[in-house]
Amino acid sequence: MASRQAHEAMDPGCQVGTLQGHGGSIMVWGVFSWQFLESLVPLPTSLNAIRYVELLGDNLHPFMLYCRPHGNGVFQQDNCTSRRSRLATVWLDEHSSDFSVMNWPLRSPDLNPIEHLWDVLEKSVKAHHTTPATLTELWTALADVWQAIPVERFRKLGESMLRRVAAIIKARGGPTRY
Repeated sequence: MASRQAHEAMDPGCQVGTLQGHGGSIMVWGVFSWQFLESLVPLPTSLNAIRYVELLGDNLHPFMLYCRPHGNGVFQQDNCTSRRSRLATVWLDEHSSDFSVMNWPLRSPDLNPIEHLWDVLEKSVKAHHTTPATLTELWTALADVWQAIPVERFRKLGESMLRRVAAIIKARGGPTRY
């Protein structure tokens, strides 16, 4: 197979067409504990600090109080800008008696176990017997698949955290199997 030359970049004979999805995507937020999987929450296409704090207050806080009513829960989030904002940091500090936040270095690997649930969600929706043709159908498929994730799946992910952290410490921040 020959490679395309620089001068052929716009030559139709050197281009491969792609077929896009049915015209939309949905951004979602979810949270789980060892025991519970909270309902999926649809998000606007961009999540700024204000919307993130609203999400924490409306969804995370009640979930954490339900799961860990004695304030011994730990919340893990990624290092996205809206999550590191002053507004979000202040909100999380104000609720530190209800749960703590796992502190990750800025340049750490993403060991968040929810990434595995996002994979399950994506693969299951793609494997669905019919491809969602509208955003409403996509949302329904996402919510249905999310709620059908077996408790054993997210329990194993929660239980894997000690191994994940130990592996990253042993690798001194380098690559791990996670």
